[in-house]
Amino acid sequence: MGLLMLALAAAAGAGVLLIFVSMARSPAPEGGLRGQLDVAFQGMTERLSQRERSRGRPTLEERLARAGLRLRPSEYIVAQAACAGVLGLLALLRFGVSLAVPPAAVLGLLLPGFYVRFRIQRRLRHLNDQLSDVLTLMANALKAGHALPQALEVIANESRPPIAEEFARCVRELKVGASVENALNNLARRTGSEDLELVVTAVLVQVTVGGNLAGTLERIAHTIRERVRIKGEIATATAQGRMSGWIVTLMPVAVALLLFVISPTYFRPMTQSLLGWIMLGGAALLILTGNFIIRRIVRINV
Repeated sequence: MGLLMLALAAAAGAGVLLIFVSMARSPAPEGGLRGQLDVAFQGMTERLSQRERSRGRPTLEERLARAGLRLRPSEYIVAQAACAGVLGLLALLRFGVSLAVPPAAVLGLLLPGFYVRFRIQRRLRHLNDQLSDVLTLMANALKAGHALPQALEVIANESRPPIAEEFARCVRELKVGASVENALNNLARRTGSEDLELVVTAVLVQVTVGGNLAGTLERIAHTIRERVRIKGEIATATAQGRMSGWIVTLMPVAVALLLFVISPTYFRPMTQSLLGWIMLGGAALLILTGNFIIRRIVRINV
């Protein structure tokens, strides 16, 4: 019976994951269940957005957009609660009422955030890799006699995602009456790319004071291309150190979790005495310190 309940809970977790992914990849129609979720969580999402803006951080809606997920904040909150409930249920079925249930639920609450952060970093990396070619394309369009809005439309039509999606949204804003300055500033804010922010600043300065915008874009493209090349060389040179940092951090945690799952009685003294908790806390502190030191050593800003 216990195995059956565990299998049902695992199936429920897989179902939550599939629903989360399918919602993230499908357009968000107005009304229906999604509209009801927006109404139910409107107050919470507004408070979260105000708090993030007051701290100078991107809001949840902006982070989801940067990750390329077609999710509303209300849907993300529901996915968080579902993951927390599923993992908490799995821990309850496996270990009963114990100290393992709250950490499992907290882990489930954090998993969607880890996934969104991973998507943001991957999408930003792809966008920055495309930027030099996009600037060359824009410079060629300007040399061919296109105005700046038409050059932006060429990028939206000729480039590949994710940068084509962002420029397409920029073009749509221009078509509904937004100024070039506002559309480009929104583009830089949505993506969170420092390189793109530099490009937007240079374009707006050139538009304001005049000058050879195509030549400026070609020089920026060359600079960005060299930065990407140097970053690739640095990533190759520091790959072993970064892998060592992940192994040092994850290996003790993985072994402890494996022992806790396979033989709870063997690991139980660590969680049922003050000395055991002190030892676990000290081990966690040493692991985090080692990870921090390794990350500082291999982190080279270009």
